[in-house]
Amino acid sequence: MSRVRVRRVAAALGGQPVLRGIDLDVRTGEWLALIGPNGAGKTTLLRAIAGLLRVDGQVLIDADDPAELRPRDLARRVALVPQQPTLPPGMTVTDYVLLGRTPYISYLGVESNDDLDVVAEVLGRLDLEGLGHRELSSLSGGELQRAVLARALAQQAPVLLLDEPTSALDIGHVQQVLELVDGLRHLDGLTVIAAMHDLTTAARYADEVVLLADGVAVASGPPETVITTETIRTHYGAHVHVIPTDDGPVVVPQRLGRLRRGAGVPALDERA
Repeated sequence: MSRVRVRRVAAALGGQPVLRGIDLDVRTGEWLALIGPNGAGKTTLLRAIAGLLRVDGQVLIDADDPAELRPRDLARRVALVPQQPTLPPGMTVTDYVLLGRTPYISYLGVESNDDLDVVAEVLGRLDLEGLGHRELSSLSGGELQRAVLARALAQQAPVLLLDEPTSALDIGHVQQVLELVDGLRHLDGLTVIAAMHDLTTAARYADEVVLLADGVAVASGPPETVITTETIRTHYGAHVHVIPTDDGPVVVPQRLGRLRRGAGVPALDERA
C-alpha cells in the first residue's frame, strides 16, 4: 500500500494553473525526488501533500485526506521543511526545535523528559548541540536550515516533505543531512518526498524521480531514466554531460561560449 497517493491533482494560484493532473504513488520508506525548473510546481505540490493548500483531485496520506485532518493529527503524520519557514522572534534553537514536539504535548501540559531527549538527540545528529542557546536570528543560513530540519525531525512523523533542504549548506553538511534522512528511512520506514535542484544529489538518494515542467509530470521513474541529457536540455534549457555511475547519473554542465582565438563574445542565444 502506498503511504502517499496523489490522483489527478490540479491547483491554481492567482488564477494561474500551477499543477495540472499530477499522479504520484510513494510507498512506505521510499524517497521520491521532485525535480524541474523554477516555477514548475514543486513547492505547490509539497504544500498540497502537507494539507496546506486546497486542490482539485485527491491527496491521501495512508487512507486520509490531509486537508481534513485536525492539525495535531496531521502533524503526527507529516512534517514539512519549507524553503521560507516562519521564525518566531527571540526564540532559541532548542525552543524552536521543541515546537516539533507540540503534537505530543497536551494543550495544558508541558514537555516531558522524553520530548527533551528527542530534541537533544536531533540537535546532536545535526551538529547543532552547541547552538541550542542561540537565537534563531543569530544563525547563519546553513545553521538555520539545519534547525528547521531538526524541528521537522523532532515531530517523528512517518512522512517527511523537504523543499530544497540543502540549498544553504556546505558540502559537508549536505552529506550529513542527507545521510541522516536516508538512514531514518531505512531504519524507521520514513517516507521522503523532496524537491531538489541538485540533480546529481537527487540521483544519489532518490529511489524514484518525477520531473515537473509547467505543472505537469513530464517524466517519472528511476533516476537514470529521468535524468538524461535530452530531458535536461528539453525542460531546463541547459546543455550538460550526464555521466552514468554505479551510484546514479552525474550531471556536469557544459561550458558554452568559450572564447576561441579571434572569436568575439558569443551572443546570448548561442549560450542557451
